[in-house]
Amino acid sequence: MVSMLQTLSDNLATAAERVGRRVVAIRARRRIPSSGILWRDGVVVTAQHTIQRDEDIVITLPDGTDVPATLVGRDPGTDLAALRLAPTNAPPGPLDVAPLEAIRAGSLVLALGRPGAELTAALGLVSAVGEPWRTWHGGRIDRLIRLDIGIYDGFSGGPLVDAEGRVLGVNTSTLLRGAPTAVPAATVERVLSQLLEHGHVPTGYLGVGMQTIALSEQSTGLMVMSVDPAGPAGRGGVLLGDVITAIDDKAVSDPADVLAHLDAGQVGKPARLGLVRAGQSTSVTVTVGDRPIAERRRRR
Repeated sequence: MVSMLQTLSDNLATAAERVGRRVVAIRARRRIPSSGILWRDGVVVTAQHTIQRDEDIVITLPDGTDVPATLVGRDPGTDLAALRLAPTNAPPGPLDVAPLEAIRAGSLVLALGRPGAELTAALGLVSAVGEPWRTWHGGRIDRLIRLDIGIYDGFSGGPLVDAEGRVLGVNTSTLLRGAPTAVPAATVERVLSQLLEHGHVPTGYLGVGMQTIALSEQSTGLMVMSVDPAGPAGRGGVLLGDVITAIDDKAVSDPADVLAHLDAGQVGKPARLGLVRAGQSTSVTVTVGDRPIAERRRRR
């Protein structure tokens, strides 16, 4: 028994040491530094809520060297941000990422951080693994990973690591309103690619404010409470007081239904809105836009 525990302890320490070579401290807020992970050579991924300024960002590398970093982009929907720094002279080896199917409830995991010069580690469990879900900011997460683990200073932005030293995802304390969770590596890869290409994650946008209303005892719709005349819906002919009942023939009864339809892949594509206008059924076709910068900032 003692031998088994010692082996497990050694494996976890080795995993922390190996992945810790990629864990950095980020000075981009007034309080203590947050953590990040060198996901690619010259690119650091972290939790976007810890990046409280867009300039004068300094990163402390695992060897203690301070280097300047530039904010590439951020996505409040998934609480991820990307920072760029000069490529290292001796980059670490390939990042060992666990596939989604390897994440199991009950697994022992380590949350790593570097809220200063030294690496920190917290041991805990994956308490629940769920289906793909959308955050309260509308971000699409490939799998729910809920954690039973201590939240130390600098927890957010650091990697979640399994006993084999594979990175499961990036830790955050904001997506489940204070409960510790991790954004899976598959989501990080998808979002990072978009941040590096666009500086943000394209998000479908109609330019309307909506409120759920009952149309009958059996059906509901979304009344248009405000319309941006320069937005996609306004240009497409949607009027104040219209009730949206469907998008591309799929019924909608809650604003979350609209968010689920308007992902990045829909930007620039036509969408047919089923409407009730003055008691009559009709439809309009709009071209889905990309959420304006001002709208994205309000969602931080």
